[in-house]
Parts: sequence; C-alpha cells; structure tokens
Amino acid sequence: MIRAVLFDLDGTLLDRDASIKHFVARQYDRLTPKLKQIPKSDYVSRFIELDCRGYVWKDKVYQTIVSEFGLQTISWQELLDDYYTQFIHSCIPFPNLLETLDILTTQGYLLGIITNGLGDFQRRTIQGLGIEKYFKTILISEVEGVRKPEAEIFLRALRNLGVTPDESVFIGDHPDTDVMGAKRVEMKSFWKKDLGWQEPEISDGIVDDLSDLPVMLKCFS
Repeated sequence: MIRAVLFDLDGTLLDRDASIKHFVARQYDRLTPKLKQIPKSDYVSRFIELDCRGYVWKDKVYQTIVSEFGLQTISWQELLDDYYTQFIHSCIPFPNLLETLDILTTQGYLLGIITNGLGDFQRRTIQGLGIEKYFKTILISEVEGVRKPEAEIFLRALRNLGVTPDESVFIGDHPDTDVMGAKRVEMKSFWKKDLGWQEPEISDGIVDDLSDLPVMLKCFS
C-alpha cells in the first residue's frame, strides 16, 4: 500500500522550460539599458542554449554570454545575482499542480520533495510555486551533501517520513536520476513525461498530467 508520494522539483512540479523562458525575457527587460546592444531574441535563445535545461551552472552560462557578446556594461556576477534573486518571480507550475497536491493531501498521503540543486535557490523556487506547506520533508542535494541518483538521498527522505520503499512512489522527469534512482532503492517510480528525455525502459507508470496521479496511485492501494 502506498503511503508516501515523493517528487522531483524541476521538470516535474516546476515547468522549468516555461519558467526559464519567462525569466530570461524579464531579465532582459529589467536590464535593457545594460543589454541593449544585444537583440532580445538573441539574448533569450543563447541563454536557453547554454543552460542545457539546467545542467550547466549559471556562472558558466553568464560568463559565456558576457564574453561572446562583448558586454562591458554589466558583469556576469551582476547577471548571476539577478538570476538568484529574481527567478522566484518566474516560477511557473505544471497544470493542475495545486489541485493535485490538495487531493493527495486530503487522501492522506505523506508528501516529499527530493531535488538536486543549491539550497537557497531551490527553497525560493518552492516558495515561488507556493507549495511548501504540502510537504513533510524537502531534501536538497547541496544541503544534504548527497544527490540523486545516489541511494542515500532517497532513503533519507523515506526515513524522514517513516515509511519503507515499498510504501512509496517517486515521480520525476529524468529517466536515470529520478526513475532509475528510485527503482534502485526498490521504490515504485513514475516518469513525468518530458519530450526532452527518452522514455525510461523501466517505470511503474507514465504521468502525462499531474492530475493523473490520484487515479494512478489507486492501482497500488
């Protein structure tokens, strides 16, 4: 019987692609006097390309942008600081996020988040989505000193919730980091469908929309 439902953050609860596009466009608008030598469309598209869906550190992204465009009116550190402080205002959830969390909470599931990333930044992202109140445990790799797909971060979350792997399911978009990482500790795992990744060979279900989750979980009751 499933007692706990744990989630990845970026690409699972947060629509990261939409959020990044929104943020970069707003960053350009905020800093136009210092960026006006670059066409807005070029700035947005180059950032998204260099970001590699979040798998490149932003200091490297901004260093490259400043160098490639020959920016002398703003430093990469200023751009990075703006990213850290302002991204919270561009956090776009996937459809039906709050409604789904309300249903799962009402149904009595213990909820958790396991996410790789920087502690303060990921906490602000969760705040930006307005979902912190739903979760009994939130593990962020920088804080924990261990990251997905290592077993310890999954097992630590389960200990925090007082549940066993066979009583838990993990939902994430990355086939190895999320789906296989959870499977390796004998949790059930659902793949949050993402066209940017190849469908994992092994999962216990595919989530097209977060609103599918309550029905999917009943299959394991």
